[in-house]
This record gives sequence, structure tokens and C-alpha cells, in this order.
Amino acid sequence: MILLALAIAPGLVISLYIFYKDTYNAEPTRYLLISFILGAMMVIPAGLIEQTVTPFFSDRISSIAAYSYLGVGFTEEFLKFLVLRYYAFNKKSFDEPLDGIVYSVIAGMGFATLENIMYVTSMGLSTALLRMVLSVPAHATFAVLMGYHAGKAKFSSSGRFLHLLCGLCLAVFFHGTFDFFLFLRRSPQVQPFISEGLLFLGAVASFIVALRLSRRQIEEHRLQSQQTYNSTHRV
Repeated sequence: MILLALAIAPGLVISLYIFYKDTYNAEPTRYLLISFILGAMMVIPAGLIEQTVTPFFSDRISSIAAYSYLGVGFTEEFLKFLVLRYYAFNKKSFDEPLDGIVYSVIAGMGFATLENIMYVTSMGLSTALLRMVLSVPAHATFAVLMGYHAGKAKFSSSGRFLHLLCGLCLAVFFHGTFDFFLFLRRSPQVQPFISEGLLFLGAVASFIVALRLSRRQIEEHRLQSQQTYNSTHRV
């Protein structure tokens, strides 16, 4: 039960955090709950795809890079993107740019929470603690990057496709980079020259860059939401 609680807690805390960031025009709870569930359901096809493609990759650096960015990064982010684009994006309640971040993060936390439960229950306490402070928050930052551009796409007069594509590509890039440094630790080509600790720090550095960017994007859309809300209520 303790492991299960540790697996669920980070995704739940981040979901509540982003929910309370949406101060001025909160989304219907039922839509957020459905987004969370749909995001969690994407773990199933992601797992099947990753299991299918894994045998085609080796422990060579180029192959690890391809697997990190395409096999994992693109697979997982694209599946989460489908939830954002085809469930949340067309909702009437998606009525301000910040909502892109809200729905994206909630779907991402659904995905990360179920994935976390699977990892933690099979690998134990140390994995639970590590993923609590790194992997689950990383999923949240990738979701912010995607959701920020989805919000721009929704309310831009032109370039909708490019905004959506940009958000997906940024999420894939940072997700793939994060995983690349972690997966490199398995490569015999790398281990004699670079320690596991340095590779782990590479993953942490990519996470920090994404985190700083995502925090700036949240505040930008939140400020826009505040200005819109105040303007509406002055009329």
C-alpha cells in the first residue's frame, strides 16, 4: 500500500497544482477526470508499441538515440497528444490559451501515474522515490510544452497546424533527450568514458531546462488569463 501511495502521489499532486493554477476560469472537473483517464489508457498502446520495436534497436549510441527519440519519446508524446487534440481541444470549455496547458498536463499525469504504478510495484521503493522527484515531474514539463502551443493553436488566426506540431516536437525532443542520457548508461560504448553519474546529470539537466521553460510558459498564459478575466468583468 505504501508503494502504491508513492506511485500515485506525484501525479495527483501535480494535477492539483495545475488545477489550482487555473484560477480565473476553471475547467469542468468531469472533463479533467476524463482527460486523466484517457491519458492513463494511452500507457497500454505505448507499452505494446515499445515492446514491438525494442528488438530492432541495439546498444550502439546511434541506435539508443533513435530508440529514445522515436521509440519512446515520439510514441508516448504522440499518444498523449491524441488525447489533447481529439478530446480536449474541441471542448467549449477550452476557451483560453491556459487551458491547453491544463488539459495537456492532466492527460500527461494520467499517463505518468499508471506508468509509475507499473514501475514502482515491480521495482520497489528506490524506484518510487527516484521517479517521484524526477520522472513524473519530467512528464509534466513535457506536457506543459505541448499544451502551451496547443493553447496558441486554438486561438491563433493562422498557423494552427504549425503550433500543434511545434508543441509535439518540443515534447518529443525533451522527452527523448531525457531518456537518451538515461539509456546511454546501458551502452558498453559509453561506460568506459563517461560515468553513470554524469549521464544521470545529463538527464537532470535536460529536465531542468524543460522545467524552466515550462514555468515561464505557465506564467505567460496565466497572466493572459488574468487579463482576459479582469477585462471581461469590468465590462
